[in-house]
Amino acid sequence: MRLVGPSGEQVGIVPLAKALELAQEYDLDLVEVAANARPPVCKLMDYGKFKYESAMKAREARKNQAHTVIKEMKLRPKIDPHDYDTKKGHVVRFLKQGDKVKITIMFRGREQSRPELGYRLLQRLAEDVQDLGFVESNPKQDGRNMIMVLGPHKKKTEAMAEARQAQEARKAEAKANPGRSQNPAEAEAPAEAPAEEPAEA
Repeated sequence: MRLVGPSGEQVGIVPLAKALELAQEYDLDLVEVAANARPPVCKLMDYGKFKYESAMKAREARKNQAHTVIKEMKLRPKIDPHDYDTKKGHVVRFLKQGDKVKITIMFRGREQSRPELGYRLLQRLAEDVQDLGFVESNPKQDGRNMIMVLGPHKKKTEAMAEARQAQEARKAEAKANPGRSQNPAEAEAPAEAPAEEPAEA
């Protein structure tokens, strides 16, 4: 077998008995790392430590893995301005998190004869969030609905990393100032003066 030392150095081709002897000498395990090679490659290592480090690397890789999610937001062509702002807020949040957003305009009754209302609304929304996202799929009619897909400028992994950093910063600040209120608005608000009782006539 071809033997690799504990620091990655090449020991050379040695018989199994010699390899086991070296493993005992170093108080390490003899692990086969390339069974299909000719001759097979073995390495002297602490197998328990190797397994632990491999598990930690896999866990870290899973944590940084990003699954693209498509969120959906439904609107009506004649949406109330307040409702529009609320829905736009959700779209902004989704794009900041690195998710795609599928916007669906639902037409009912006579509204189906006015597709331009839906198109204008989608264009307006795309312009309102252009700093965070771009039109990935242009508005198109699909039966009684009109659909547009917005993609985020920021990748999901970047958004996750930023969210983690912000969370760690908040934790560090809370640890540094344990007596302070978590809500800065509460901390800055002056204490209310007690109401004066009306003077008797």
